[in-house]
Amino acid sequence: MSGGARVQPSLWIILTPKWRGVLARVRQERAGSRARFAVFALTGVAFWTAVFGVAYRVLSYIQRVQDLGTLLAGKMLGVILLAFLSILLLSNVITALSTFFLAKDLDLLVGAPIGWFRLYLSKLFETIVHSSWMVGLLALPILTAYGIVFSGGPLFPFVAIAAIVPYLVLPAVAGTIFTVVLVNVFPARRTRELLGLVGIGAVAVLVVLLRLMRPEQLARPEGFRNFIDYLTVLKAPTSPWLPSQWSADMLMNWLTRVSDPWPIVKLWGVGGLALAAGAAIHRRLFHLGYSKAQEGAVRKVRRPLRGPAARALTWLAPQKREFLFKDARLFFRDNTQWSQLILLVVLLLIYIINIRSLPIHSGERIPFALVTIISFLNLGLAGFVLSAVAARFIFPGISLEGRQMWLLRSSPLDPRAMLWSKYWMGTIPLLALAIGITALTNGLLKVSPFMMGVSLGTIVLYTMAASALALTFGVFYPQFGTENAAQIPTSFGGIVYMMASLCLLALVIMIEALPVTAQLRAWQRGEQLEATPELLVAGVLVVGICAAATVIPLRLSARRLELMEW
Repeated sequence: MSGGARVQPSLWIILTPKWRGVLARVRQERAGSRARFAVFALTGVAFWTAVFGVAYRVLSYIQRVQDLGTLLAGKMLGVILLAFLSILLLSNVITALSTFFLAKDLDLLVGAPIGWFRLYLSKLFETIVHSSWMVGLLALPILTAYGIVFSGGPLFPFVAIAAIVPYLVLPAVAGTIFTVVLVNVFPARRTRELLGLVGIGAVAVLVVLLRLMRPEQLARPEGFRNFIDYLTVLKAPTSPWLPSQWSADMLMNWLTRVSDPWPIVKLWGVGGLALAAGAAIHRRLFHLGYSKAQEGAVRKVRRPLRGPAARALTWLAPQKREFLFKDARLFFRDNTQWSQLILLVVLLLIYIINIRSLPIHSGERIPFALVTIISFLNLGLAGFVLSAVAARFIFPGISLEGRQMWLLRSSPLDPRAMLWSKYWMGTIPLLALAIGITALTNGLLKVSPFMMGVSLGTIVLYTMAASALALTFGVFYPQFGTENAAQIPTSFGGIVYMMASLCLLALVIMIEALPVTAQLRAWQRGEQLEATPELLVAGVLVVGICAAATVIPLRLSARRLELMEW
C-alpha cells in the first residue's frame, strides 16, 4: 500500500486464534464423545448447585437477623471479594510473566505490524482469562444467591457484571505492571529470584492486611464494649482503599436500594487510570524486557544429586525409577511450574491464620452445632485446597510431555510405568501436605480424638482419589501444544476435574455428616463411643466411593495411554 496508511488489525482479529482454538476444542469434545460432554454438564450443574445452596442457606439465615442482616451480608461479601482479590493478585503476577514474556506467539506478534496498545490489550485480556477463571467459577453462584435472597431484580446480572469487570481488570493491570518492571530490573535468567521476591512480598502484605482487618471480631460481638461499637465495625468498610470493597459496596447499594454513585465512580475511575498507567509502562518498558527475556532463554541445566535418591529407590523397577527422576527434573527446571508453590504457601498461611483466629476456645460459649459445622467446614476447606493443588501440579503431568510423547510411546517403555510414576510423584507430596494441614488445623480447633481420626482417614482417602481424578482428566484432556504449564489447569479438562473433585468431596462429607455428628454429641455428653450401624455404613460407603474413584480412573487412564496414536 504505497502512499496510504497501514491498517492496524483490530483487537478482535488479534484474539481470533485464541477464541477459535477454544471453540474448536469444545466442538471436538462434543463430537468426539457425547458421554464425556454430558458428564461435564452434569458435573457443572452439581457444582454450581452445591455452592449456590450453601450461599443461599447462609444468606437466608443472615437476612432474618433484624437490623444487622444487611450489614452482615455486606461485610461477608467484602471479605469474600478481598480473599478473591489476594488470589487474583498473585495469580496475575505469575500468569503475566508467561503471557507477556514467555508465550510462543510473541515471536509473531512482536514482529507483526500491530500497534503497541492493541498488543497490550490482547495480552492483558489473555492474562485476565487464565488467572481469573476459578474466581469467576466460584463468584457466579455466590452472586446469584445474593441477587435472589435480596431481590436484586432482572437488572442485577448487569450490575454484577459492571461491578466484577473492573474488579478483575485492576489486579491484572497491577500484576502486569509489577512483572514488566521487575523483568527490566532483574535479568530474565534470574526469574527464580524474581518470583521468590514476589512471593515473599505477597506473604508479608497479605498477613499484615489480614491481621489489621481482624475479621474474627465479627463472630464475637461480646468482645466489644457495647452494641454501638459492634455496629460501627459492621458499618465500616473492610478495606476502603481496595477494589474489593468498592465492588461489594456497588452490589449491596443496588440490593438495598441505596443511591450512592461513589463506589461506581471509584471502581471505574481507578480502573481507567490503572489501565492507562499500565499501557504507558508497557509502551516504555515492554520491548526492553522482552529483549532481556530472549537473551536469558538459554538456561543452565543443573544435574540433580541422584546418589541418595537412587539408593533409596533401589527397590523400584529401573523404568519406574527413571520416570520419577525425569519428572522431578522437569518440574524444577520449569519456572512456571515450581513458582506456583509460592501461591500455595501464601494460601496455606492465610488458611491456617484464619483457623487460628476463630474464637472457639477463647472463653465464649459457642453452640455445639457451630463447633461441629466448623469442624466439617475445615475438612471441606482442606479438601478444596488439595483439589486446587492437584489441578496445578498433577493434572498437567501428561500434557507436559508435549511433543516428546511420541518418543515415549514408540519406545519399549511401559506406558503404565510412566502413569504410575506420575501418580505417586504427585500423590506422596500431596498426602504429606494433606495430613499436615489437617492435623495442624484440627489441633488448633481442639477437636476430639474421634473427629481427628475421621478427618485424617477421610482426607487420606480423598487425596488419593483426587490425585487419580486429576491424572485421569489430564490423560483424557491433554494439552500437548500448550505454551505455558500454568495455563493447562484453565483448560476444558481442568475445569471438569475441579468440578468432579469438589462434587466427590461434597458427597463424602454429606455421607459422614449425620453419623459423625451423632458420635460427637455422645462424646460431648460423656458417653462411651460405640460403632453404630449408621457409622459403619457411612465408613464403608466412603471407603468404597474413594477406592472406586481411585482405581477406576487409573485403569481408564492406562487403557487410554495404550490406545493413543501418534
